[in-house]
Amino acid sequence: MTRRTVPPDRVFALVVGIEQYAAGPGWDLPGPAQDALRFRDWLLARGVPDTHVQLHLAPLPGNAPGVPFRPADHESLRRAFITDIPDRRDEALWVWWGGHGVLDTDDSTRLYTADATLTDRRNIHAESALARLRSDVTPGLGVQMWMIDACRTFDEMHRFPQPPPTERLPAGGRIAAHEQILMFAAGRGQRAGNDPDRRLGVFSDIVLSALPDEPLPDPPSLFEAVTARMDALRAAGHVHQTFDFRLERPGHAAVVRSDPPPPAAPPLGRLIDALMAYPLMKDRDQRQTLVNELPSAVVATMPRNLVPRTDVIGIVRTLGARPDGLRRLCAAVRLLDEDAGRAAELEASVRGFVAESAPGM
Repeated sequence: MTRRTVPPDRVFALVVGIEQYAAGPGWDLPGPAQDALRFRDWLLARGVPDTHVQLHLAPLPGNAPGVPFRPADHESLRRAFITDIPDRRDEALWVWWGGHGVLDTDDSTRLYTADATLTDRRNIHAESALARLRSDVTPGLGVQMWMIDACRTFDEMHRFPQPPPTERLPAGGRIAAHEQILMFAAGRGQRAGNDPDRRLGVFSDIVLSALPDEPLPDPPSLFEAVTARMDALRAAGHVHQTFDFRLERPGHAAVVRSDPPPPAAPPLGRLIDALMAYPLMKDRDQRQTLVNELPSAVVATMPRNLVPRTDVIGIVRTLGARPDGLRRLCAAVRLLDEDAGRAAELEASVRGFVAESAPGM
């Protein structure tokens, strides 16, 4: 099916980049604001008017752009989907979103807004936003391109004190008139890769490098270019996420998913294996020598067991509940065994365990 070319002045874009959250520094995410600005520059370079790019940012300190932008809080972004976008009479829409996200218990993607906190995780329900913009409340914008660079990890794995708010955006009557092209950076239950040193989202950067000269790309060609780049990076071990492409148009629907990576060891299991690689962990007396190097207040609450692996699991669970516990454990292990190879794997497994346990990432 050949799509009619859409003039640049008939394209509208909602561009969101959230790097800073009310939840605090633990949620800082360097990159999405810069990715959003790069996408804005791409649109402008292809003739899309500046007034047709609605930019919502929450940049980290020092990343503030030299262009005007709107806030990225829940009220502002909800209004964008409820009023700003449906009121447009343009022919095509881009939705570009970079930030934190999570998959709720209904397998719906929740995109956190900048005012999200640990106890009030304000968000936009992505599936209901898609439904609203393909219903009769959105008479224009017949072609809609979505790029969502956010994690889709399972909500329960983060152990938040309570579930996220359950709001869904209201939709109108269902019609078969819109074409929606959706690119998800991460598959179900996965994290979306981010490069904090280069301050960019891995998937966002790949999409930006694959975008053609016209402001509304041909979906199959774009999917093919992005897939090739992602597959190359995955084969080289630089990324581990899969991705989802979805295309829905009247009378046709397609889903393209990348091949899943080989199953990885759970972070806790990898950490236990890294510790059990140390000969000292198999000896009861040497494990006790290790425990004696830990703070007495921690040791007093630590469950112990004669079975080596069970004992190590108890040590890790106790120390993992403390902010500096695993750092102290690594230091104690390295004091007793200086093997560089085992130390490198131990540190990597600790980083993986901490990242997997971090809230909202």
